[in-house]
Amino acid sequence: MSPLAFGKAPASVHYNDAMADHKPVRLTETVKAGGCASKLSPALLDKVLGRLPRQEDRNVLVGFDHADDAGVYQLTPEQALVQTVDFFTPMVDDPYTFGQIAATNALSDVYAMGGKPLTSLALVCFPEKADLDILERILAGGLSKMIEAGCTVVGGHSIRDEETKFGYSVTGLIHPKDVRANSGAKPGDSLVMTKAIGTGVISTAIKKGAADPAWIAAATASMTTLNKKAAELIAGKGYQVHGMTDITGFGVIGHVREMALASQVSVQLFANQFALLPGAQACVRAGHIPGGLKANREFAECVVEYQASVPEDLRTLLFDPQTAGGLFISIAPHECEGFVRELEDLGLPARHVGDVMEAGKPLLRVR
Repeated sequence: MSPLAFGKAPASVHYNDAMADHKPVRLTETVKAGGCASKLSPALLDKVLGRLPRQEDRNVLVGFDHADDAGVYQLTPEQALVQTVDFFTPMVDDPYTFGQIAATNALSDVYAMGGKPLTSLALVCFPEKADLDILERILAGGLSKMIEAGCTVVGGHSIRDEETKFGYSVTGLIHPKDVRANSGAKPGDSLVMTKAIGTGVISTAIKKGAADPAWIAAATASMTTLNKKAAELIAGKGYQVHGMTDITGFGVIGHVREMALASQVSVQLFANQFALLPGAQACVRAGHIPGGLKANREFAECVVEYQASVPEDLRTLLFDPQTAGGLFISIAPHECEGFVRELEDLGLPARHVGDVMEAGKPLLRVR
């Protein structure tokens, strides 16, 4: 590990004020795919991970067997580590904003397990001859979100690369009994989503220079909003949350599929109840479809049954790879209404978007 000098916390305020003086850099023009849409397809990962030998360690509370958001390793009867890593290519043009989004996305996996972020390590891939001011602004943006999360950046690692990539490895803490795995959903539970969807198609429109400024602003605001408030509400109020994940690169259908398989249940989704980012449907209709969306659909649509009335653009958006997406929460049904109301009071576009059913076919029903 090679240390990265980030400066002291107050410097982030200086960076945040000064970034507006810089001419925006079109980072999206330098990469083939942006954000979580740049990740390997779930089909490829499923094939490779399924062939790996399994390690035996009784302290591993959550490993990669159920494709959960982070690993959980028990240290004592009262404490466990939550560990995750996430990095990707730019999905917006401004370096500072890209850094913020990358940090928000990496932190999300710890929140999705119910944990509290503690420390992080930066992962940097950067062209050798590129402007170092761009790199400084990316790092400063990431640091600003780590400070907001109360997560200390303790170092990092960098390599030369033709495409810029950035993210973090994040370590958090959790009580072993408070782990919110994706395997805990129970028949009868209500399903709640805390953010709007559509970042993948909007990011593709940004790359093509076809995104309306209002779409960019809304998507950026969503991707730089930490899942901290929702996670703290769950922990602080003692809601009966049985399972949880965050919706990122595999899209709604991909991550709900993982939850359904891990929990041995089926799921019903209400397509018209999902909050959509402004411009998301327009992007689909205009053909701004990221490769990651196509890969997600090819892999997971085989387990989905649609009601005939569900329009094609909504079907498509359910596979859209999200960057720094919202939490997807399986909660006791009698608590759902009050829970959604409290999330809304926190400024989150939370919605009741589905229900958990007894295991059966199809695995996922969309109506």
